[in-house]
Amino acid sequence: MKIAVVGATGLVGQVMIQVLEERKFPLSELIPVASARSIGKEVHFKGKQVKVVGMETAIESKPDIALFSAGGETSLAFAEKFAAVGTTVIDNSSAWRMDPSKKLIIPEVNANALTKEDKIIANPNCSTIQMILALAPIHKKYGIERIVVSTYQSITGTGVKALQQLEDEQNGIEGEKAYPHQIHRNALPHCDVFQENGYTKEEMKLVKESQKIMGDPNLKVTATAVRIPTVGGHSESVNLSLQKEFELEEIKSLLSQSPGIIVQDDVANNLYPMPLNVHGKDTVFVGRIRRDESQDNGLNLWIVADNLRKGAATNTIQIAEYLLANKLL
Repeated sequence: MKIAVVGATGLVGQVMIQVLEERKFPLSELIPVASARSIGKEVHFKGKQVKVVGMETAIESKPDIALFSAGGETSLAFAEKFAAVGTTVIDNSSAWRMDPSKKLIIPEVNANALTKEDKIIANPNCSTIQMILALAPIHKKYGIERIVVSTYQSITGTGVKALQQLEDEQNGIEGEKAYPHQIHRNALPHCDVFQENGYTKEEMKLVKESQKIMGDPNLKVTATAVRIPTVGGHSESVNLSLQKEFELEEIKSLLSQSPGIIVQDDVANNLYPMPLNVHGKDTVFVGRIRRDESQDNGLNLWIVADNLRKGAATNTIQIAEYLLANKLL
């Protein structure tokens, strides 16, 4: 089993390699892939240093699976070339997510849609993954009419350049900027680029990807995405309008029994999910579960997850694990 990690020197690529080792993914060869300027660099895997190769070398190696996290342009340019030599591509960029011919997968929610014919599989956006993992069991039992979500997203979602900007600002250093404003001690209602409708791409991903994964193009979703100076996790305030009546304890029990979710909801003891505590974890944490008393069948949730783990690397590798376990390679 040969596994290529495309974008191996980036933030998500590094976590992918770490998660492959942690989860003891059964591979015989790791092929780290990066741009020309990184060829020859080394990554650490299972106590060894493995040299980074270029895209053409990786394609010639005909890996069984290629995990992509190198941006949409790279995915559009090379994913089909890998697929042409028999490789199954699991892509973490936005390149294929809304392509009607490609599956958009959260393993705990809709992995059963996958077949051997799926050679390019899309990994959802980080903020979509954690939200829909928590909402899918609620939707299945009670039906969701409308989702209102506000996100509070870690700078790690932007990448190494954003981490450097925050560090520079904390230390009073004038350096390269990832954002149009200071991020230290600030909150930017500006994740990704603005669209003609006044929403950002990140906000529209939450809308469109949620509809696709839930299999409901009429699901009402509206989003506001905010970048905050945290390192290690995205947080979401989610307000739901449900179709059926519910009891809060039923919701808590349902979420507690759903795979990939931990309920942390004990406000008497100040227990609720926080990005500081989810860093490095693969689980989605849900708390502040309460009724929206302003409307019938309204529900509020607070959802937190490590955006580099379940929001990106771990979800990608879980897709690979599903393919392997179900003999879909």
